[in-house]
Amino acid sequence: MLITASTPTAPPTTRIPRLLPVMAWLSFIAETLIIGTGGAVRLTGSGLGCPTWPTCTPESLVATPEMGVHGVIEFGNRTLTGLVGILALVVVVLVWRMRRTRRDLFVLALIVLGGVVAQAIVGGITVLTGLNPFIVGFHYVVSLILVCVCAAFLVRMKETAAPRERVVPAWYARLAHLTTAVLAVTIAFGVLTTGAGPHSGDAAAGRNGFNAEILEHVHAWPGYTLLALTLVLVGVAWARRLRPRAWVTVLLAAEFVQIAVGLYQARNGLPEIAVGVHMVLAALTAAAMTVVILRLRAPEGIARVDAVH
Repeated sequence: MLITASTPTAPPTTRIPRLLPVMAWLSFIAETLIIGTGGAVRLTGSGLGCPTWPTCTPESLVATPEMGVHGVIEFGNRTLTGLVGILALVVVVLVWRMRRTRRDLFVLALIVLGGVVAQAIVGGITVLTGLNPFIVGFHYVVSLILVCVCAAFLVRMKETAAPRERVVPAWYARLAHLTTAVLAVTIAFGVLTTGAGPHSGDAAAGRNGFNAEILEHVHAWPGYTLLALTLVLVGVAWARRLRPRAWVTVLLAAEFVQIAVGLYQARNGLPEIAVGVHMVLAALTAAAMTVVILRLRAPEGIARVDAVH
């Protein structure tokens, strides 16, 4: 009988590649930056700087000198999309060998990569529909979600693959999830408010038809509710030494700055730079909220606080 030696298979690995933290942080930063550059496209009226997609013009892949600064700004944003995609792909490659032992990281990396591809397509639809404000708003929301997914990857990357357990009282976890829902409502009304405002991205682009002044007030109500809920989360977290206390404090600080910027822009005629900062801060606030939610649980072995069920 002929006996053949089987080829040994490489054991699954849980070791984080040295390059992964660097690339994951670069991916998070790039996802945040593209919100800023996307805002610059709209706030400078460069939304149709490249009037077609996927090329910049029917005759040219890149912006031409005749298109002026608007073409440069719009094409620059498209170029950054390519960089974001490359970084997302590198992260997927780096976690490939861990796809069985760290399925959480692999799935998050795939979501970011797929999201970047989807975002490029949505961006093309945005241009081809003449900057429809609802599609523009959807484009922003997806970008914000990708920032949150990148933040989740950074958090989970620093933890073990062990099963996770809740390390805060049950009522505190429910309050944190309620706060997340209020944040989502605040962002949704912010997107609608922006879609009704003056910064359409191009003089020929339409608006969503809502009353911007009324929406400004409606947008503020869940914003102040969010602040009140976060104050409760911060107070309880520090009083009871709960695990999310540091990040819920970061969340509170982000909300204070965001409210200050919102009040400034509303009282000063929506200056472009303030609107852009407000957009980026919303994404960073959502990322901080993501970290807070993830800190409600910890890998088994970390001491639990006395939970109130």
